[in-house]
Amino acid sequence: MLRIAVDGMGGDHGLQTTLPACLQFLQDHPATRVLLVGRQQDIDIALDAQNLRQRALALGERLEIVHASERVEMDDAPAVAMRNKRDSSMRVALNLIKEGRADACVSAGNTGALMAISRFVLKTLDGIDRPAIASQLPNQKGGSTIVLDLGANVDCGPEHLLQFAQMGSALATCLNGQEQPSVGLLNIGEELIKGNDTVKRAAELLRASGLNFFGNVEGNDIYKGTTDVVVCDGFVGNVLLKTSEGLAQMLGQFIKEAFSRTLLTRLLALLAYPVLSSFKARVDHRRYNGASLIGLRGVVVKSHGSADALAFGFALKRASDAAGHQLVERIAAQVARTAVATEAVSAPALQGDASSQNPSVTA
Repeated sequence: MLRIAVDGMGGDHGLQTTLPACLQFLQDHPATRVLLVGRQQDIDIALDAQNLRQRALALGERLEIVHASERVEMDDAPAVAMRNKRDSSMRVALNLIKEGRADACVSAGNTGALMAISRFVLKTLDGIDRPAIASQLPNQKGGSTIVLDLGANVDCGPEHLLQFAQMGSALATCLNGQEQPSVGLLNIGEELIKGNDTVKRAAELLRASGLNFFGNVEGNDIYKGTTDVVVCDGFVGNVLLKTSEGLAQMLGQFIKEAFSRTLLTRLLALLAYPVLSSFKARVDHRRYNGASLIGLRGVVVKSHGSADALAFGFALKRASDAAGHQLVERIAAQVARTAVATEAVSAPALQGDASSQNPSVTA
């Protein structure tokens, strides 16, 4: 039975969102347990205020309350959250993974604090220098494209982009069942000569990695579904994510305004309601909520801070899928395979250089 630790106090809405989401998730997924972390008194008040106590009692031991006396606020500096709030719901939830009591952690809290505390408590996997934030974006093929990094690492070297590709490939296998997911490197053009030195060197490493590397891709390829995984540094990825969210909101507002302009357009809206509902469901950002903090020695999923209960439920599902399909172990294995492949490609080149400098080597 999978065990998910939930930072019940995190996010803009706290228990108002996390509590009903956890209860619904447990009802829909009988082979899971949730360890809800937060102030016991606040949880008791929320259970009564939302008329959820009977539902919670019916779940029995599958819902466990773990007391934590503090909360990480959304505007807390990561250093303050890590050093001064050692009994926060966020840190206690992550400690449950370290102690072996939970298989994954979900939090809607402060992203910077979650990354800092996760890295401090869980540490990174061997061969991974920096954890990354990965999420899924919808594409025209009816599926989703995994994109990373989305903001954890602003300045990246070629080796970091290679590591992101390793982690993203393993994540695609866990979430989508793809054994050989294709990987694209986000660039300003598909040609090999395009991009800065970091991206060009990263492309060389990816071609030698043994991954299913497609090559350079552009921003529109993410939504075309050209590759299963797209890799970029955190600066570019975060701008991409926020721009996409803003565009989706703007288009939704434009459609709403267009259909509410006159009596005729309102009548047309009623006729088009089934189509509009289908469109809304397909692009609903809540269905894609839940970004994985990958590269750690544990499964950690970051929910959007303003997520409602439906969106938080999808974050719980992401954590369940990642833990159930052994994401951490798959990343470790992928890193090991890539290291072997890279060494195999590099060895002849190194031997050739040594031979040219020392003729006696080939004599």
